[in-house]
Amino acid sequence: MKTVLIFCAAALTIYVLYRMYKYQTLDDGLDQLIKKGAVILDVRTEKEFEMGHIEGSVNISLGTIRERYVELDREKTYITVCSHGLRSVKAENILKERGFKHVHNGGAWTDLQELIK
Repeated sequence: MKTVLIFCAAALTIYVLYRMYKYQTLDDGLDQLIKKGAVILDVRTEKEFEMGHIEGSVNISLGTIRERYVELDREKTYITVCSHGLRSVKAENILKERGFKHVHNGGAWTDLQELIK
């Protein structure tokens, strides 16, 4: 019984930390940026992207973004998305390290899709 309680407490703690991380890293006003022409950059793999994505989004996987960022226009605004929000944060940071000034974390693509409906 004690083991079950410890496991449940650990699972709850992990969940709460994940939700806090998600809301702290997610940028505000994403729907307005999209209305102004921001590009949704989906950093999941090609297979993941083929299984579902936001219409009009661009797919450059996190694994290739260090090479393929040259395909992007530094003057445009980008919103990075992935399946849960972790890869989108990494992609955002990579692009900012390479001089992109207008990059925002959109978190999970399904959440962003709901926001912009």
